[in-house]
Amino acid sequence: MASFLDNLYWRFATKQFDPVRAVSEADLKSVLMAIRLAPTSLGLQPFHVYVVSDQSLKEKMRPVAFDQAQVTDAKYVLVFCADLDIEKKIEGYIKAAASGGASAAIQQGRRERFKQFLAGKNEAELLTWASKSTYIALGFGLAVCAELNLDSCPMEGFTPAKIAEVMDLPVHHKPLVFLAIGYRLHGPAYNKVRLSEDDLFTFV
Repeated sequence: MASFLDNLYWRFATKQFDPVRAVSEADLKSVLMAIRLAPTSLGLQPFHVYVVSDQSLKEKMRPVAFDQAQVTDAKYVLVFCADLDIEKKIEGYIKAAASGGASAAIQQGRRERFKQFLAGKNEAELLTWASKSTYIALGFGLAVCAELNLDSCPMEGFTPAKIAEVMDLPVHHKPLVFLAIGYRLHGPAYNKVRLSEDDLFTFV
């Protein structure tokens, strides 16, 4: 059985997906669960993910994603958005904590800490903050795809404002990155290229 690292060697950013081969519901649920379980700042999960399978919508998305074939050929395109409705995120967290047994005092203390941390941040600062957690969630989704031998491709090549328009997104959902998932039509054209450990790591 392949190890996690073996599967990371196996994966690559798939550019050509098999448009016919289906992704199982169980595998999709596993990817979404990994995204849901990803660590985020304050545990607030300041993102929202649209799971796009509707072919007609993908056809509309493709022209504003630099005509990339992955958008229409992948079985699913996950659109990761930063969610700037932070008040709703805070209250959702408090409600979830309460259902898990957190006392009213603990809930109120958390609410105050959250609001203190976020106080004074303008929209651009909130977007930067939320984006970091969104990309952590993306990474977890990519990792589980590799574990499942499910092909994937993270994609930033699109016009966010146009995607928001095509998808009719609420104003507080800011599209950041796609995760196309499905199965490769062909293997990678080149061997995996990564910088050496010496280039990436310093032991002190």
